[in-house]
Amino acid sequence: MRVHDLHPAPGSTKSRKRVARGTAGKGGKTAGRGTKGQRARNKVRRGFEGGQMPLKQRVPKLKGFNNPFRVEYQAINLDALAALADAGETTITPEVLISKGLLRKGDFVKVLARGELTTAVEVHAHGASKAAGDAITAAGGTLTLIELPFRAEGRAGRPAVQGNQFANR
Repeated sequence: MRVHDLHPAPGSTKSRKRVARGTAGKGGKTAGRGTKGQRARNKVRRGFEGGQMPLKQRVPKLKGFNNPFRVEYQAINLDALAALADAGETTITPEVLISKGLLRKGDFVKVLARGELTTAVEVHAHGASKAAGDAITAAGGTLTLIELPFRAEGRAGRPAVQGNQFANR
């Protein structure tokens, strides 16, 4: 079998209908476009809705979406904790951070690892980076993670926050 021997299956292809070939032909005179009007004159552009505001202009142009499950944390670094420890604070909680002006009421605290911590402090926060948790425990302190007031769902329905990951170290 050669390429020139290949043919489509019988009946699978049809020649296109030739319209507007006179009144004697099957698609003659108005060529299937009805009688008069805008659509008979081949002047309707795609998406035209008769002067009504088109759908493509009615739909708002939104950029992205807002994740309803996002948890916003306020970052507190180790150098801020070290300044509080130098001021005499041994237990650092969100209430202490609010009273010192480092946090607003209702914010969630996440401890990050910028700076150094040399004194042992007990830190209560809603989240912490691994490096920050290691630095706090290396200085002789403890990090206790506070449960969020709601259940944050992670991928596949598993809880994103799984208790205190730095306890029992």
